[in-house]
Amino acid sequence: MSNTAKIIMVLSRILVGVTFVFSGLMKAVDPLGFTYKIEDYLIELDLTALFSLALPAALLLVTAEFALGVFLLLGIYRKWTTRLILLFMIFFTPLTLWVALANPVEDCGCFGDAFIISNWHTFYKNVVLLAGAIWLMLKWKQLRPLLTKKMALPVAAFTLLLGLLFALHNVYRLPVIDFRPYKVGANIPQQMYVDQEKADLYETIFMYSKEGVTREFTEENYPWNDSTWTFVEMKTNLVRKGEKPAIEDFAVEALYFDETTDTWHAGGDITDILLSDPSYSFLMVAYSLEDMHMRHLDRFREAAALAAQKGFPFYLLTASDPEVVGDWEQQNKSGFQFAHADERVLKTMIRSNPGLMLLKEGTVMGKWDDSTVPATKKIALIIK
Repeated sequence: MSNTAKIIMVLSRILVGVTFVFSGLMKAVDPLGFTYKIEDYLIELDLTALFSLALPAALLLVTAEFALGVFLLLGIYRKWTTRLILLFMIFFTPLTLWVALANPVEDCGCFGDAFIISNWHTFYKNVVLLAGAIWLMLKWKQLRPLLTKKMALPVAAFTLLLGLLFALHNVYRLPVIDFRPYKVGANIPQQMYVDQEKADLYETIFMYSKEGVTREFTEENYPWNDSTWTFVEMKTNLVRKGEKPAIEDFAVEALYFDETTDTWHAGGDITDILLSDPSYSFLMVAYSLEDMHMRHLDRFREAAALAAQKGFPFYLLTASDPEVVGDWEQQNKSGFQFAHADERVLKTMIRSNPGLMLLKEGTVMGKWDDSTVPATKKIALIIK
C-alpha cells in the first residue's frame, strides 16, 4: 500500500471511529431524548403504530454505534466491523438527505443535545463518513489490529455490555450529563431571552391592488389612506435568520376544580409567577398521568407536605387533559395543585414520568427522577 493510501486509511479509521464513538456515547447519555426524536420521524412518516419500538430501537442503535466505533479504532473483527459501518452509512446518508430536503425536524439528533448541527451539515458529514466507510471496507485487511485475537472477544463483549448498561442507566435514572436548557443551575428566564438585534428579522409585506395591478408595499409606504387601492393580503418574510432562545415554549397554566360542575378546568397563566417567585417552587413533572410510574408516589406526597409546611407552592405539571386529571385525582386523593404545560416541554424539563424539579426565582436548584426524590430531611437542608 502506498504512503498516500496508508494516510487515507489512518484518517478514515480515526474519523469514522471517533465519530461513531462520540455519536453513540452522546445519544446513550440521553436515550429517551433519542427515543422522542425517533418518534418525531415516525409521526412524519405516519408510522405512529411503531411507537412501542422506538425505545428498543434507540437502545440498539446507540449501543451498536458506540461498539462499532470502538471495534474500528481497536481493529477487532475488522471484516464485519467495516461491513456493518458501511451498512450504517448506506442507510443513514440517504435518510439525512431526505431530512435536509424535507426538514421534518429541525435537528436530526445525531449527537443528542450535546452538539447540534443543521440538517444539511449532518448530510455533508455523512457523505464524508460514507466515503471513509467505503475505503475501510475495501481495505479492511490493511487495518492494523491493536489487540490479539485472544483479547478480541472479551473486549468486544465488555464494550457491548458497557454501552447497553450505560444507556439503560440513563433510561431508568436521569442522564448523567444534562445538556438541556433545564439543567441544574440554569436560569429559565435567561434561557428564554435572546437579544433582539441577534434574533430573526422579519419584514411585513402588504399586497394591494389597483386597476387590476397588484403591488407589494412595506410598512413604510403602504397606501393605508388611499382609497383607490384595495387591500389583498399581508405576509411576513424572513429577512435574516438569527439566534433563537434555548427555551421558546415554556408556559404553565393552572388547573382548578369547579365544584358546581364537578369538573376540572384550565385557569390563569402562572408562568411568570413560577419564574419570579423568590421562594422555592416544587414542580412534580408528569407529562402523562395515564402512563406515570406510581411506585414512588409517596415520596412526592412527602415533598408536597414539606412544601406546604414551609409555605412554598407545589404543582403537579402535566400535559394530560383536565378530564384525566380529575379521574386520576379522584382515584389517588393526592391533594396536589395541578397545572398544565406542553408535553414536549415537560419531556425536555425532566426525563422521568414523574420527576421532581426545584425552582427558585426561575433557577433550577435540583431535579430528581421518581426513584431518587430525596427524603424530606435532605430537601429541608436544601431549602433552609
